[in-house]
Amino acid sequence: MKSPAMFTRTTLCLATLGLASCAVGPDYKKPDNTDVTPAQWRWQPASPRDHLPRGEWWKVFKDDELNRLQSLALQSSPSLTAALARVDQARAAARISAAALAPDVRLNGDAKRERTSGNLPSPVPVSIPAAHINSFSTLIDLSYEVDLWGKVRREIESATATAAAADANYHSAILTLTGDVAAQYFLLRSYDAEVSALRRTIGLREKWRNLLEEKLNAGTVPETDFARAQTEVATARAELADVKRLRQEASDLLALLCGQPSSNFNIAERPIGAKAPPSIPADVPASMLERRPDVAAAERQVAASNADIGVAKAAYFPTVRLTGTGGYLSSDVNTLFTANSSIWSIGPSVSLPLTGWAVIGFNVKRQTAAREEAIANYRQSVLNAIHDVETSLTQIRYRAEQAAAVGDALASATKATDLIRASYEHGTISYLELLDAERTRLQAELQTARIAAQRHLATVRLIKALGGGW
Repeated sequence: MKSPAMFTRTTLCLATLGLASCAVGPDYKKPDNTDVTPAQWRWQPASPRDHLPRGEWWKVFKDDELNRLQSLALQSSPSLTAALARVDQARAAARISAAALAPDVRLNGDAKRERTSGNLPSPVPVSIPAAHINSFSTLIDLSYEVDLWGKVRREIESATATAAAADANYHSAILTLTGDVAAQYFLLRSYDAEVSALRRTIGLREKWRNLLEEKLNAGTVPETDFARAQTEVATARAELADVKRLRQEASDLLALLCGQPSSNFNIAERPIGAKAPPSIPADVPASMLERRPDVAAAERQVAASNADIGVAKAAYFPTVRLTGTGGYLSSDVNTLFTANSSIWSIGPSVSLPLTGWAVIGFNVKRQTAAREEAIANYRQSVLNAIHDVETSLTQIRYRAEQAAAVGDALASATKATDLIRASYEHGTISYLELLDAERTRLQAELQTARIAAQRHLATVRLIKALGGGW
């Protein structure tokens, strides 16, 4: 009779055979995307990048308030917490799949007392009296599926790739959140600049209105000039109220992104200024694709789908499982752990489907089609990444040109306004001409603030397109 040692040797031999065998299904090869990636970006700035942060990308803007808001968002955002929970789920699933490579060992203990029937049916006319029987047992049950065809290994491949995709999606959620926070922050700062410009304009127009009121009382100016001055003050106040509304909406959205109630959320006003945003280099496509979390997630989904094909094909082959039991069984607890009470059993089991082959074939086709879908999604994510980078670089280039033009316009409008104001004070031009000059200067100042915000927003979009790090 075979011993438990024989069972151990048999298990180890079959396990070694399973690990050494080839796994069914195709081995994974990363999809080729050279046909959709350009040799270089259309607008590729040549600038050093060693000084740029890797990870906390928003620190390139050197804004303490923005840094504070990003930290708050990362700590408090419910959407980010949910994404992290999905990562934990996927990692746990991968560990569950990996556990299938090890034997399933269970310790079972049992104690019972039963009464047998005295009227059991029997072909022999022998009466067996009823009896009370005690039974005590302590058994170790072992079950092990020999991975001869690589089914378990393919399941591990799929689960591991799925976990990696979930992790990439988590980083994608971080990138989206921090990008949205930065975008709303710079938009809010542009409203601060508009508010500041409008307040200065209101103050100046109120000054002119008061002066014209004195001149009207003295009879030195027509009433129409005073009426125009009153209109201009009211118009500027209406514009200010509208910009304040837009700023409050941006602040409320920032509060939402940071996981805070808007009622307790307040950011002090500080105009964005006309300072240019930092220059962000765009690397070659290969480097960019490694950083983009959505591209990485799509590629890992291809790997998972590829492994699922092997899992489906393994259903064609027999399942080999080793089972064994060893322990003690006795009717008396006092003799339970004696040599005479020991029992054991070992044996393999083989299961081979005799029907359902068509179903298995359809499942293989389904998983193959799922891989093709994943490849298409991956290629689309690459195209989306390239489009995002190209668009962002184009916006940065033309926004810089626009900022230069608007800056020149503001300088000219400021100089013209100063000259016209002096001429008006000397009585050589009309108040209407002064109003036109001041309106032109105000519009140039407002446009300067908006273009400055758009330049910062374009930079944020480029950083997101590049994966948020360098």
